[in-house]
Amino acid sequence: MFADIAKVFIKSGKGGNGHVSFRRELYVPAGGPDGGDGGKGGDIIVEVDKGLNTLEDFRNRQKYIATPGEEGGGKRMHGKNGKDLVIRVPEGTIIRDFETKKIIADMSGENQRMVLLKGGKGGLGNMHFATPAMQAPKFAQPGQDSRELWVQMELRVIADVGLVGLPNVGKSTILSMCSNARPEIANYHFTTLTPHLGVVGLKGDRSFVMADIPGLIEGASEGIGLGHEFLRHIERCKVLIHVVDAAGSEGRDPVEDIKTINDEIAKYDPRILQKPMIIACNKTDLIIDEQGTDCPLTRIKEIYEPQGVKVFAISAATNTGLRDLLEAAWTYVEAAGAEKTEVYESEVDLETLGHKEQLAIEFKKLNADTYSVEGPKIEKMLGYTNLQAEKGFEFFQQFLVDQGIIRKLKKMGIQEGDTIKIYGHTFEFYDTDAYEEGDLQSAIDMAFPKRHAEKSDEVEDEGIGYDEGDEDDYAEALELGDEDDTEN
Repeated sequence: MFADIAKVFIKSGKGGNGHVSFRRELYVPAGGPDGGDGGKGGDIIVEVDKGLNTLEDFRNRQKYIATPGEEGGGKRMHGKNGKDLVIRVPEGTIIRDFETKKIIADMSGENQRMVLLKGGKGGLGNMHFATPAMQAPKFAQPGQDSRELWVQMELRVIADVGLVGLPNVGKSTILSMCSNARPEIANYHFTTLTPHLGVVGLKGDRSFVMADIPGLIEGASEGIGLGHEFLRHIERCKVLIHVVDAAGSEGRDPVEDIKTINDEIAKYDPRILQKPMIIACNKTDLIIDEQGTDCPLTRIKEIYEPQGVKVFAISAATNTGLRDLLEAAWTYVEAAGAEKTEVYESEVDLETLGHKEQLAIEFKKLNADTYSVEGPKIEKMLGYTNLQAEKGFEFFQQFLVDQGIIRKLKKMGIQEGDTIKIYGHTFEFYDTDAYEEGDLQSAIDMAFPKRHAEKSDEVEDEGIGYDEGDEDDYAEALELGDEDDTEN
């Protein structure tokens, strides 16, 4: 199988949660908060490895997940950061969003390393939320979520000279005779299934990179054969050498072969034909009559040399005419030497790439007097709120009001005494006009029946509890924890 395209799942590391703890030492029975911050999640980094020329490795491994940050600890201990995950790709790899097909990154030119998905930030420990009014905050900031994405990788070979032509015309043989590359050579079509690169050395310390592009066929621009998978590799070549079987050893007309390939290239991208092109008439050692008017070599020269296309008679098998061909190719490469490799611009916002879609809050009317409310924000709030503490319960009520959940339920027809179910918790609803009038505190007091809990003299090491005057601080914690969430 052709190994220059791959589908890969990538996921950065989640940020570690902030820690809730309090200083406990001899003679310090009521020390302040000392919960440390969570560690940052690992990034997903893409890096060019010039030693690679295929995406074969991604066929065996399709998921790349960075490690999460660790939770903070007591005594202001910072959680360990997650380890970054570096994905190495060949130069010329284009990374796309698999769903939208938009270009995320083109690993070419100066773009050799980039952060594709950032890891989540670690949450702040409760030591950051202490104030004169709230000296014992029992909450911490959760770590930011990880980012994840399915991407498609496409390799587009970067070479100075590209060998193009129909299958079995001798492209691989030419490359093997001109460089140290050793592509598979056999007398059957599609022997070459992946592009091969070789460095061609000339006298005077001159050199250029030559690519053997797998054979094209009629209909390649429409995906016939392995069409697009081959055509994409000639986009970045500076010079094209069109190899043709001048002897017609397989019963084809060489002139028609050239026309067929040029037509397919034009259909794929007409700009490619604007590149310098050389015609290499291979297998001339098999031509019996080189002087007749019907000689394929003569016909090709008569048609294309007036168009400014250089035509060379060569035989890769006998190493005849190759030096002149390579010198002509070098002339074009040198002329285009200052030309920079075309690098495609990113079509996405890397700052928001891979964010998990925030699902909307789901409302259901289970029966005449029972309603269900669920959603990721509510679930997160329940995970960080102690409903057994009076203040914790009050702030949960405030959250429901702030998020417009009470207003939505009233529009659905909820009445006093009706039941609301939220992730296993059951509440009885009490209506009040104060909410409509903007009296938030009255709404909090009356929207649900109060839950009373005895305040413990001992401060727990974990959990949520609140002291008087902590409203602003708690609101700040929620804001920090949800800074990347989408508003519902």
